[in-house]
Amino acid sequence: MPAKRKSSIPESSPEAINENLGKRVKKLRADRGWSLEELANASGVSRSMLSEIEREKANPTLTVTFRIARAFGLTLQELIESAEASASKIQVIRANDRAQVYRSDKQCEIRTLSPLNLEKDVEFYELTLKPGGALRSQPHFEGTREFLTVEEGSVRIESGEDHDDLTKGDSGTYRADVPHAIVNTAKGAAVVFLVVIYR
Repeated sequence: MPAKRKSSIPESSPEAINENLGKRVKKLRADRGWSLEELANASGVSRSMLSEIEREKANPTLTVTFRIARAFGLTLQELIESAEASASKIQVIRANDRAQVYRSDKQCEIRTLSPLNLEKDVEFYELTLKPGGALRSQPHFEGTREFLTVEEGSVRIESGEDHDDLTKGDSGTYRADVPHAIVNTAKGAAVVFLVVIYR
Protein backbone atom coordinates (compact mmCIF):
# COMPACT_ATOMS: atom_id res chain seq x y z
CA MET A 1 0.00 0.00 0.00
CA PRO A 2 1.07 3.64 -0.32
CA ALA A 3 3.32 4.97 2.42
CA LYS A 4 1.46 6.46 5.37
CA ARG A 5 0.52 10.07 4.82
CA LYS A 6 1.03 12.53 7.67
CA SER A 7 -1.70 15.09 8.26
CA SER A 8 -2.26 17.73 10.89
CA ILE A 9 -5.74 18.76 9.77
CA PRO A 10 -8.14 18.68 12.74
CA GLU A 11 -11.16 16.39 12.89
CA SER A 12 -13.52 19.22 11.90
CA SER A 13 -12.18 20.27 8.52
CA PRO A 14 -12.22 23.92 7.32
CA GLU A 15 -14.87 22.88 4.79
CA ALA A 16 -17.14 21.49 7.54
CA ILE A 17 -16.66 24.59 9.70
CA ASN A 18 -17.42 26.86 6.73
CA GLU A 19 -20.63 24.95 5.97
CA ASN A 20 -21.77 25.18 9.58
CA LEU A 21 -20.86 28.86 9.78
CA GLY A 22 -23.74 29.57 7.40
CA LYS A 23 -26.17 27.62 9.57
CA ARG A 24 -24.85 29.32 12.70
CA VAL A 25 -25.21 32.85 11.26
CA LYS A 26 -28.75 32.08 10.13
CA LYS A 27 -29.68 30.76 13.59
CA LEU A 28 -28.11 33.71 15.42
CA ARG A 29 -29.99 36.10 13.16
CA ALA A 30 -33.28 34.24 13.69
CA ASP A 31 -32.74 34.16 17.48
CA ARG A 32 -32.52 37.96 17.44
CA GLY A 33 -35.44 38.38 15.06
CA TRP A 34 -33.25 40.24 12.57
CA SER A 35 -33.82 40.45 8.86
CA LEU A 36 -30.90 40.11 6.47
CA GLU A 37 -31.09 43.86 6.00
CA GLU A 38 -30.77 44.47 9.74
CA LEU A 39 -27.76 42.16 10.01
CA ALA A 40 -26.23 43.89 6.99
CA ASN A 41 -26.62 47.27 8.69
CA ALA A 42 -25.19 45.96 11.97
CA SER A 43 -22.20 44.22 10.41
CA GLY A 44 -21.35 46.34 7.37
CA VAL A 45 -21.51 43.17 5.25
CA SER A 46 -23.75 43.35 2.20
CA ARG A 47 -27.15 41.66 2.27
CA SER A 48 -26.26 39.59 -0.80
CA MET A 49 -23.03 38.34 0.81
CA LEU A 50 -24.87 37.41 4.02
CA SER A 51 -27.46 35.54 1.97
CA GLU A 52 -24.70 33.62 0.18
CA ILE A 53 -23.02 32.75 3.50
CA GLU A 54 -26.27 31.51 5.04
CA ARG A 55 -26.96 29.36 1.97
CA GLU A 56 -23.38 28.00 2.22
CA LYS A 57 -22.59 29.37 -1.24
CA ALA A 58 -19.81 31.75 -0.15
CA ASN A 59 -16.42 31.33 1.51
CA PRO A 60 -16.22 34.48 3.66
CA THR A 61 -12.91 36.20 4.31
CA LEU A 62 -11.55 36.65 7.82
CA THR A 63 -12.59 40.31 7.77
CA VAL A 64 -16.17 39.51 6.76
CA THR A 65 -16.42 36.79 9.42
CA PHE A 66 -15.04 39.19 12.04
CA ARG A 67 -17.64 41.82 11.14
CA ILE A 68 -20.45 39.28 11.45
CA ALA A 69 -19.15 38.08 14.82
CA ARG A 70 -18.91 41.65 16.11
CA ALA A 71 -22.51 42.36 15.01
CA PHE A 72 -23.66 39.48 17.22
CA GLY A 73 -21.49 40.63 20.13
CA LEU A 74 -19.18 37.64 19.73
CA THR A 75 -15.46 37.37 19.22
CA LEU A 76 -14.24 35.80 15.99
CA GLN A 77 -13.08 32.78 17.98
CA GLU A 78 -16.50 32.36 19.63
CA LEU A 79 -18.29 32.44 16.29
CA ILE A 80 -15.90 29.94 14.69
CA GLU A 81 -15.96 27.63 17.72
CA SER A 82 -19.76 27.67 17.82
CA ALA A 83 -19.83 26.76 14.13
CA GLU A 84 -17.32 23.96 14.72
CA ALA A 85 -19.29 22.64 17.71
CA SER A 86 -22.46 22.43 15.61
CA ALA A 87 -20.71 20.36 12.96
CA SER A 88 -21.75 16.72 12.82
CA LYS A 89 -19.23 14.30 14.27
CA ILE A 90 -20.24 11.70 11.70
CA GLN A 91 -18.08 11.65 8.58
CA VAL A 92 -19.52 9.88 5.56
CA ILE A 93 -17.67 8.79 2.43
CA ARG A 94 -20.13 8.41 -0.43
CA ALA A 95 -19.77 5.62 -2.97
CA ASN A 96 -19.51 8.10 -5.86
CA ASP A 97 -16.93 10.41 -4.22
CA ARG A 98 -14.09 10.35 -6.74
CA ALA A 99 -11.93 12.46 -4.42
CA GLN A 100 -11.45 9.29 -2.37
CA VAL A 101 -9.81 7.44 -5.28
CA TYR A 102 -6.16 7.29 -4.27
CA ARG A 103 -4.90 5.61 -7.43
CA SER A 104 -6.39 4.39 -10.70
CA ASP A 105 -4.36 2.84 -13.51
CA LYS A 106 -4.13 -0.27 -15.70
CA GLN A 107 -3.20 -2.44 -12.72
CA CYS A 108 -5.67 -1.40 -10.06
CA GLU A 109 -7.88 1.19 -8.44
CA ILE A 110 -7.40 2.08 -4.78
CA ARG A 111 -10.25 3.85 -3.04
CA THR A 112 -9.69 5.00 0.52
CA LEU A 113 -12.60 4.30 2.86
CA SER A 114 -11.12 6.21 5.81
CA PRO A 115 -11.27 10.03 6.00
CA LEU A 116 -8.34 11.67 4.24
CA ASN A 117 -8.21 14.60 6.66
CA LEU A 118 -7.50 12.57 9.80
CA GLU A 119 -4.16 11.57 11.27
CA LYS A 120 -4.63 7.90 12.02
CA ASP A 121 -2.86 4.64 12.77
CA VAL A 122 -5.37 2.58 10.79
CA GLU A 123 -6.28 3.06 7.13
CA PHE A 124 -9.11 1.32 5.28
CA TYR A 125 -9.15 0.75 1.51
CA GLU A 126 -11.20 -0.86 -1.24
CA LEU A 127 -8.85 -2.30 -3.83
CA THR A 128 -9.99 -3.36 -7.31
CA LEU A 129 -7.37 -5.37 -9.19
CA LYS A 130 -7.90 -5.65 -12.91
CA PRO A 131 -7.25 -8.98 -14.69
CA GLY A 132 -3.51 -9.63 -14.44
CA GLY A 133 -3.17 -6.67 -12.07
CA ALA A 134 -1.07 -6.50 -8.94
CA LEU A 135 -0.31 -4.03 -6.19
CA ARG A 136 3.35 -4.31 -5.18
CA SER A 137 4.54 -2.28 -2.21
CA GLN A 138 7.84 -1.47 -0.56
CA PRO A 139 8.17 -2.07 3.21
CA HIS A 140 6.19 0.27 5.45
CA PHE A 141 7.21 1.35 8.96
CA GLU A 142 8.48 -1.43 11.23
CA GLY A 143 5.60 -3.34 12.80
CA THR A 144 3.05 -2.45 10.10
CA ARG A 145 0.55 -5.20 9.24
CA GLU A 146 -2.15 -5.49 6.62
CA PHE A 147 -5.47 -7.29 6.94
CA LEU A 148 -7.27 -8.30 3.77
CA THR A 149 -10.68 -9.77 2.91
CA VAL A 150 -11.57 -10.91 -0.60
CA GLU A 151 -14.96 -9.59 -1.74
CA GLU A 152 -14.79 -10.82 -5.36
CA GLY A 153 -12.42 -13.06 -7.33
CA SER A 154 -9.19 -14.53 -6.01
CA VAL A 155 -5.78 -13.13 -5.10
CA ARG A 156 -2.34 -14.22 -4.02
CA ILE A 157 -0.78 -12.49 -1.02
CA GLU A 158 2.99 -12.17 -0.99
CA SER A 159 4.87 -11.01 2.12
CA GLY A 160 8.64 -11.33 2.08
CA GLU A 161 9.34 -14.97 1.15
CA ASP A 162 5.83 -16.14 2.11
CA HIS A 163 2.73 -16.35 -0.07
CA ASP A 164 -0.82 -17.75 0.04
CA ASP A 165 -3.90 -17.86 -2.18
CA LEU A 166 -7.29 -16.50 -1.14
CA THR A 167 -10.72 -16.68 -2.77
CA LYS A 168 -14.05 -14.92 -2.17
CA GLY A 169 -14.83 -14.66 1.55
CA ASP A 170 -11.28 -15.51 2.67
CA SER A 171 -9.30 -13.18 4.92
CA GLY A 172 -5.60 -12.96 5.65
CA THR A 173 -3.11 -10.90 7.60
CA TYR A 174 0.57 -10.45 6.93
CA ARG A 175 3.63 -8.35 7.60
CA ALA A 176 3.78 -5.14 5.60
CA ASP A 177 7.19 -4.00 6.89
CA VAL A 178 8.78 -6.22 4.21
CA PRO A 179 8.21 -6.12 0.43
CA HIS A 180 4.65 -7.32 -0.13
CA ALA A 181 2.09 -7.70 -2.89
CA ILE A 182 -1.53 -8.47 -3.69
CA VAL A 183 -1.85 -10.23 -7.07
CA ASN A 184 -5.06 -10.94 -8.97
CA THR A 185 -5.12 -14.65 -9.87
CA ALA A 186 -8.65 -14.60 -11.34
CA LYS A 187 -9.69 -14.14 -14.99
CA GLY A 188 -11.87 -11.19 -14.05
CA ALA A 189 -11.47 -8.29 -11.66
CA ALA A 190 -10.74 -8.98 -8.01
CA VAL A 191 -12.10 -6.77 -5.23
CA VAL A 192 -10.58 -6.78 -1.75
CA PHE A 193 -11.01 -4.74 1.41
CA LEU A 194 -7.70 -3.84 2.98
CA VAL A 195 -6.91 -2.51 6.45
CA VAL A 196 -3.40 -1.17 7.13
CA ILE A 197 -2.36 -0.91 10.79
CA TYR A 198 0.71 1.17 11.64
CA ARG A 199 2.52 0.67 14.95
